[in-house]
Amino acid sequence: MSEENINILLSNKPLDVQLCTDFVQRPDCGGINVFIGTVRNNTKGRGVTRLEFEAYAPMAISEMQKIAEEACRRWDVQRIAVHHRTGVLDIGEIPVVIAVACPHRKASFEACQFVIDTLKETVPIWKKEVYADGEIWVAAHP
Repeated sequence: MSEENINILLSNKPLDVQLCTDFVQRPDCGGINVFIGTVRNNTKGRGVTRLEFEAYAPMAISEMQKIAEEACRRWDVQRIAVHHRTGVLDIGEIPVVIAVACPHRKASFEACQFVIDTLKETVPIWKKEVYADGEIWVAAHP
């Protein structure tokens, strides 16, 4: 997979879902899967007011690239976008977008799930949950 078919972004600006889907759109791909992670208003019944994300950018970008390349090797991924946001995000904002294009739908679903699961386990991006009565840094993975 050439690097022109992989789009990695780590930014403190709002993410653009349409930009990701436009990047992966190809006439030879019938399966485009998009994962959009949004900030929800609660965790385990506790009200969340916002999230804060920090990252070690050079390593985070490198790890996201490796994950995308691995997805391309394991499935017939033709194009992939992996975008993650840093900074303070309010309820409803988007911290992560992953778009995957494959010739067939099953591979696009599997590759997209692999990318988000692996990203949460291995990429040095940290999340702070802020509540009305406090805050806590939480593990990125379940």
